Amino acid sequence: MAANELTRLSIAEAGEQIRRRSISPVELTRAYLDRIAARDGECRCYITLLREEALAAAVALEKEVGDGHYRGPLHGIPIGLKDLIMTRGIRTTCGSRILKDWVPEADATVATRLFKAGAVLLGKLNCHEFAYGPTGVNPHYGTAQNPWGRDRMPGGSSSGSGGGVAAGLCAGALGTDTGGSVRIPASLCGIVGLKPTYGRVSRAGVIPLAWSLDHVGPMARTVADAAILLQALAGQDPADPSTAAVPVPDYRSGMVGDIRGLRVGIVRELFFDRLDPDVRAAVEAAARALEGLGARVEEVRLPRLHHATPAVFAIISAESMAYHEPYLKTRASEYGADVRARLLTGQFVLATQYLKAQRARQVVRAEVDGVLRQVDALLTPTTPIPAPRTDEREATVEGVREDVRGWLTRCTRPINLTGNPALSVPCGLTREGLPIGLQLVGRQFDEATLLRLGQAYEAVSPFRDHRPPLAD
Repeated sequence: MAANELTRLSIAEAGEQIRRRSISPVELTRAYLDRIAARDGECRCYITLLREEALAAAVALEKEVGDGHYRGPLHGIPIGLKDLIMTRGIRTTCGSRILKDWVPEADATVATRLFKAGAVLLGKLNCHEFAYGPTGVNPHYGTAQNPWGRDRMPGGSSSGSGGGVAAGLCAGALGTDTGGSVRIPASLCGIVGLKPTYGRVSRAGVIPLAWSLDHVGPMARTVADAAILLQALAGQDPADPSTAAVPVPDYRSGMVGDIRGLRVGIVRELFFDRLDPDVRAAVEAAARALEGLGARVEEVRLPRLHHATPAVFAIISAESMAYHEPYLKTRASEYGADVRARLLTGQFVLATQYLKAQRARQVVRAEVDGVLRQVDALLTPTTPIPAPRTDEREATVEGVREDVRGWLTRCTRPINLTGNPALSVPCGLTREGLPIGLQLVGRQFDEATLLRLGQAYEAVSPFRDHRPPLAD
């Protein structure tokens, strides 16, 4: 099989071929490394590339297959990790100058679990500095390119993860999500991104942005691939007290079968207030497609959702400032201007405001969970706009001009506040040829239903046969 064909295989397809010994982990890893060598100078998705280490791991995993020891669908699969995720003996920069030479002494739990499942680490992926921004623009390592347009934002903060998966520079990746940082780049780069339930996946060894909002999640080309990655990641971890002792189902087997009878609620408040016309049309068409597959789509109301935006602002400002205060006292000039300014606003969040925000969290979460007792999932756009230009700071939609960061996070950040799982699936292209994302939100710890809905939709999506220009 030609190298470009190998890098087009899904994780599920490549894993099955490795199991059958039709291809080898070394062959697959070398194909990705050659593609990175040819394309990443332009794409800028990797901060640290591990060519020799990846090939050595692939050789060992290939021997295991030959000895009859197959670990599962991630055996020999080349992946990338957002550069906030600690890796033993491998620098972890967080997209910053401050940690440009930091080499952790231990792996994050999610890295350990992927390595145990047989994944091959190609390298550490670019991101918005310290994960504090939805655009992905990075003044220190360059901005990862959106494979759908050289002048378009990849989305952040998991920019290298989104761009890398979309451009075929890794088979799958991990990102982190505090206000949408897995789902936003997934939407803007035309891939699948899953934010699991808060407490489903360990964050031990992952540099925080805001402890009570942070999640780690998979990014992949297909819903099935996201499920494979989540299977390896999910489960309680003693090193992270926020993880829950909730059983982990078999996600792939749960995706089998149709979706007839599942109830899907469309939320108009906040999510549909102002949308790019192409986004609105694509999301409405996706709702009709789910109806055509037998789901019951109905409108639901969340009138208290307007509390989410100020609550997230107060929480993320205070918690990020608490983590970064030591660096800001001695090395403030080393931050990028946008991140430094956002961090410093945390100095002005009062304890009373932070506590009120946490109370608002309970109100919003109770309302969302109440509606999800009536329906199986919620349906919204992932982002109200497609990928803005990299130099664009404001955008106008339906006569309203707003900061691009506000547009990009409007539909995702409330779900970080509530902790519900949320899945972004591509659902079409704009007239300019830019991807559009559909967001499905589920009950606490019910990622299985989201994956089932997402895969059913993916099979009929008008997007399923499209590839970005930089993926060819």
